[in-house]
Amino acid sequence: MSVNSSAATIATPIAAIHGLIRDAMRACNLSAADADRVAELMAEADLTGADGHGIFRLPQYVRRIRGDAVNTTPDIRAEIRGPSVAVVDGDNGMGHLVMSKAAETAISLARETGIGWVGVRGSNHAGPGALYAEMPVKAGMIGIYSAVASANHMAVWGGTEALLGTNPLAVGIPAGNGPPVLLDIATTVVSYGTVKGRVLQDKPLPEGWMVSKEDGAPLTDQTRTADGVLLPIGGYKGSGLALVLGILAGTLNGAAFGKEVIDFNADSTSATNTGHFILALDIARFMPPDVFAAVLSEQLASLRSGQTIAGMRIRMPGEQRTARRAERSSTGVPLAAPLLTQLDALATELGIATLSARV
Repeated sequence: MSVNSSAATIATPIAAIHGLIRDAMRACNLSAADADRVAELMAEADLTGADGHGIFRLPQYVRRIRGDAVNTTPDIRAEIRGPSVAVVDGDNGMGHLVMSKAAETAISLARETGIGWVGVRGSNHAGPGALYAEMPVKAGMIGIYSAVASANHMAVWGGTEALLGTNPLAVGIPAGNGPPVLLDIATTVVSYGTVKGRVLQDKPLPEGWMVSKEDGAPLTDQTRTADGVLLPIGGYKGSGLALVLGILAGTLNGAAFGKEVIDFNADSTSATNTGHFILALDIARFMPPDVFAAVLSEQLASLRSGQTIAGMRIRMPGEQRTARRAERSSTGVPLAAPLLTQLDALATELGIATLSARV
């Protein structure tokens, strides 16, 4: 473990992070296989730079499991509704497990018919969308994922009441031997996990992230985030995108949307009935995958070689994620010192080895 004093972070080996998450899930009565799968996906979020969705979420997950808000022994079922369509009922299990089943189902359907659309209900927070958009990519397919976020932090355009979530959109496209094109965006300027990270480190929010519910003035005080709403990307366009994604991931699947959404940050005892959807599209139904990869590689190279603004470089969606994964696999994941303290306290409470002791 190495300390970066200027940034007040501690570089932590990924094996220690995986081990702590796994043991915490086992202490919360998940099976060994389920605990390992949750740990694998949460650690992958940390490796690839989704810092608000990896081990940062562990105390919150444990709190909700211990509050009986999450089912630790779910019967996750996929019901095939047609040649290319299925619905997964997560039985209120950990979102990572529910979405793993949904992605497997979508890929299986796409192998049979060329496309698989799987809606999900009865789920929970599942981490970053890139995890699931990438699953079809690993099968040589295009993946598209969205979800109803596990709390409402954005107003419908023109309103002041938080009725929409940060509802993400993630798209993964294989690119041959190069990094996949992997877009993973919230429909707000930043995710609420990023805001929570600033609060944990007691850092002010940059202007442009949140505005006051009362008068729409910029809100930068990290102690007053409950008084604000996140701003959408692109003004009314981001609000509209969050709305339609919420309908497709929530309403269409019999999952929560709008006022029905439970704030899992504040509520540790209620089931959230979180909804998601995932789409897998078989490239081979359009052209040979190697031809697609070759053409796309040339197109991406052409885009990268375009003229740049002074001091900037062109990068494709997913490149930074791939580079960060390689770097953090070698040097460790930077964890804020307050988070490490919080995680060590949680481990002690659960009766498992602390993160500090694991390194």
